[in-house]
Amino acid sequence: MSDTQARLIDGRARAAQLKSDVAAGVAGFRAATGRPPRLDVVLVGEDPASQIYVRNKEQEARDVGMTSAAHRLSGDVAADHVEALVRTLSDDEAVDGVLLQLPLPGRLDPAGLISALDPAKDVDGLTTANAGRLVSGVPALVPCTPRGCMMLIRECGVDLAGRRALVVGRSHLMGRPMAELLLQADCTVTIAHSKSLSLPALCQEADILVAAVGRPEFIRGDWIRKGAIVIDVGVNRAPSRDPAKAAAGKTRLVGDVAFDEAVAVAAAITPVPGGVGPMTIACLLENTLIAARRRAGLDGV
Repeated sequence: MSDTQARLIDGRARAAQLKSDVAAGVAGFRAATGRPPRLDVVLVGEDPASQIYVRNKEQEARDVGMTSAAHRLSGDVAADHVEALVRTLSDDEAVDGVLLQLPLPGRLDPAGLISALDPAKDVDGLTTANAGRLVSGVPALVPCTPRGCMMLIRECGVDLAGRRALVVGRSHLMGRPMAELLLQADCTVTIAHSKSLSLPALCQEADILVAAVGRPEFIRGDWIRKGAIVIDVGVNRAPSRDPAKAAAGKTRLVGDVAFDEAVAVAAAITPVPGGVGPMTIACLLENTLIAARRRAGLDGV
């Protein structure tokens, strides 16, 4: 590893390896049960990013041998209709995993709709049952993005016991389960957020920094401890570096970390794109296989 530039943590390569493992597991499941695992996704509204994510999830599920179906609902659909669909899929014996694509239109309550999910099919790990199991340290379906982040951290080959870890972000989808996974790896964990006092100083103390605050290039290079592992969960749009393109409204994809600054300080860092994103879908597929095996009563789960 260079003394002056961080190692790039290749999320695409790690995701490809995980998907290969899932495909082998799917083949074994099909041989044992006579059918492939099935993942159903509920998409409400026309959010462009969500439309892309759902198409990608459908395709990648099929690529590993699963059956996948997307249920696309209009943005003005009634909440009780969405809830009824989630309950129907939860009760359908042919369905192994159900994902409610977030974000939802603002008038819909995510917590209320997630509560309609069967925890055994909650492949995004968002029900209170799975969250409680995770905190209790018993087997659970773990939210996909933090699960993928832990895999990438372990790719660095560092003994995590006792390391100081900072998670910047406190969401139920990412920040809180991420902190719990780091605790279970024996890290000393702090959760911060955009309103935390002395945030740069907190970042400078962290051996492992997970940025999930949702602000483009919010965490600067001089906030980062030299030799830290940096996991950038952010997916944001920023103006193009080319002034003419920026004036025309062209954008570029950036994370929550100022990458060009951080790469000169960190020991290892995830790029955006190509870091955490591919791992999220790969972990969704793994969670679907885990859910299917548990429901089928197969050994080795």
